[in-house]
Amino acid sequence: MTRYRPPQPQSSPYISKPGYKALNEELKGLWKTRREVTAALSAAAAEGDRSENAEYIYRKKQLREIDRRIRYLQKRLDVLIIVDKPPTNQQQVFFGAWVELEDEEGNSVAYRIVGPDEFNVEKNWISMDSPVARALMKKSLDDEVSVQRPAGPIHYIITGIHYTED
Repeated sequence: MTRYRPPQPQSSPYISKPGYKALNEELKGLWKTRREVTAALSAAAAEGDRSENAEYIYRKKQLREIDRRIRYLQKRLDVLIIVDKPPTNQQQVFFGAWVELEDEEGNSVAYRIVGPDEFNVEKNWISMDSPVARALMKKSLDDEVSVQRPAGPIHYIITGIHYTED
């Protein structure tokens, strides 16, 4: 048995303007944090034996994690496409849409379709690569949508579509 894992499929390159700005701010913050961690690492290294120095080991691990995230953000920001205008046909579901859905029991839920780098469960922002968003794309008002779940399929009816930042 090997530890090989095939690479993840490439996620969609779309992002909203505020999402791009947030990733850029995160990158700038990581560079500041990296300077502080590097200084702490140097101080820990100066204490002597590094093999038993918990502070040194922790700071090295922290620095690796920061560097990994910086590399990811630098590569990702280069390929992202900022979507800052709503589509011409606002009667269909596309990137940035708030979609109101009703299930078979009459329960309502609203999702905003965003890029994979900015989804947020608390805000009901779902990635455009998620199964629900894929099922919703290019659908119109009053269309029925079926989403396959591990517990079985669930059916929704689209009761509203709007394009606002809220």
